[in-house]
Amino acid sequence: MFAQTESLASKRTWDTSTINLNRFLSQKFRFFTFVCITFLLFVHGYNLNDTYLTPFSTVHESLTFTTFTEYFLANGALRFRIPMLFIISGYIFALQDKIPYPQRIRRRFKTLIIPFFIWSAAGIFITYLWQQFPVTAQAVRDSKLDQLGDNRPYNEIGWGGVLYRWAVRPPAFHLWFIRSLFIYNALYPVIKWAATKYATAWFALVFSFWHTIFSFMFIEGQGLFFFSLGVWLNKSNFPIHKKPDWFSYYLSWLFFLGISVIKTFMAFELDPENSSTFFILYVLHDISIGAGILAVWFGSDTVVQWLIEKKWFQWASSFSFIIFALHVPLIHYTTRLAFIYFRDIPNYRLLIYMTLPVLILSTCIAAGVLLRKLFPRFYKLATGGRGF
Repeated sequence: MFAQTESLASKRTWDTSTINLNRFLSQKFRFFTFVCITFLLFVHGYNLNDTYLTPFSTVHESLTFTTFTEYFLANGALRFRIPMLFIISGYIFALQDKIPYPQRIRRRFKTLIIPFFIWSAAGIFITYLWQQFPVTAQAVRDSKLDQLGDNRPYNEIGWGGVLYRWAVRPPAFHLWFIRSLFIYNALYPVIKWAATKYATAWFALVFSFWHTIFSFMFIEGQGLFFFSLGVWLNKSNFPIHKKPDWFSYYLSWLFFLGISVIKTFMAFELDPENSSTFFILYVLHDISIGAGILAVWFGSDTVVQWLIEKKWFQWASSFSFIIFALHVPLIHYTTRLAFIYFRDIPNYRLLIYMTLPVLILSTCIAAGVLLRKLFPRFYKLATGGRGF
């Protein structure tokens, strides 16, 4: 969804920002950026009846292996991905203080805002194209992806509505991440000052923003806490490259996955009308995110070292931004299209959930290969110079 690493920053920015990083730490940033973006496909590809899951969502259908698995992954174990990416983004942006602030912001406009409008237009075009044929149009309607709740064809909505969606509420809703990231970059002097001079008060404030789903002029509370945390980790010289003495690989993974399992069961069992349900699920959500970040960051070094040296992984991870940018709305529309054709197959929902993200991942990489080869200038513009 992705950080100011090679996947969400130009290669030039990455090279500049990693001057003071040891080699393995920079490899971990690249690794987790790609992995978290890949996880996005499973987070966005769930097909529960509730098409919009919040941290405190309960499940209004029977507990089955399929519904448990989808909620456990999409709204439990994989929820750490966006917070981790914002932490990485804040950490790396804080490394670049020697570069003049205006120069950094101009560069970030090219690498974030211009791609935002390009891929927002791509989502609009994909939606319009699917609306032209009866079966695919049904898939678009069934996905209920329109952020304004108006799932009529664009021909009926008109140019004004289409342009508003392009600029503000695109069907590629996940682009909020890069738009918000640019805003955080623009506010960086304030964030750095507050996070270093008045850390306790600042983190209490932005923590509340996160939980009240604060949003004002594209300043999203969802990521501000974690971006600030990344800045603080850098400026306080916190040794993120070193496993703490108290950290246990086995206990950290057991606790992380255990909390995610407990939250998933409670989402099926708790009464959605009870006021305590909101509080319980939100607390478990917070604990799961914190435990997940610690477990995967400090507990995956062996996997990182093994994969990061593989040429196929290096090649695939160069398309991280394309995967991020293109998978929505494709994953939603193809899921509903698959429902139309495969609903008579036993366990079709779980089968679609486990296979379709892999197919969309392959499609996005293939599109990236073709775009980079056939239209290199456009590819560079659309990705902010990433992936070359």
